[in-house]
Amino acid sequence: MPAAALERRPWGRWLITAAWAALIFFLSTAGFGSSFTEQLLRLMLATAHIQLSPAGFAILHFLVRKSAHLTEYGIFSLLIYASLMGTDDYTWHARTASWSVAIAGLYSLTDEFHQRFVPGRTPALHDCAIDTAGALVGIAGVYGWARLRRARSRSPAIS
Repeated sequence: MPAAALERRPWGRWLITAAWAALIFFLSTAGFGSSFTEQLLRLMLATAHIQLSPAGFAILHFLVRKSAHLTEYGIFSLLIYASLMGTDDYTWHARTASWSVAIAGLYSLTDEFHQRFVPGRTPALHDCAIDTAGALVGIAGVYGWARLRRARSRSPAIS
């Protein structure tokens, strides 16, 4: 079944959301820790013939890892919002938005708790804060999109 057809079904949205949650869980395993992203970043920089000082590399590595938190939870909150809405009409609903951020934030806590038991991973509450901020950014995107759509529908057509 094509992804677009799956997305149109209410259970399909929840299936996609659950798959994203599983991906987040998988990325919290030992294989995707700091050393993995360090090696990957070093390879990318070497391929692009970019050299950084050790301090510069440490800053970039930190920013890449924390940006990943923001991104994965921003996407997660959007998927939760779409699943809760259960329709293709993505108008703004503050209560749905609040639930989306709350669910993403709570999932972040469980993810950090999971990392307590993963060798080579360390749980951190500040990561939960970054994850929740990412969820807020994702939901802010829904709000901005809804306002833009409403403004466009109210403005007269320009010929």
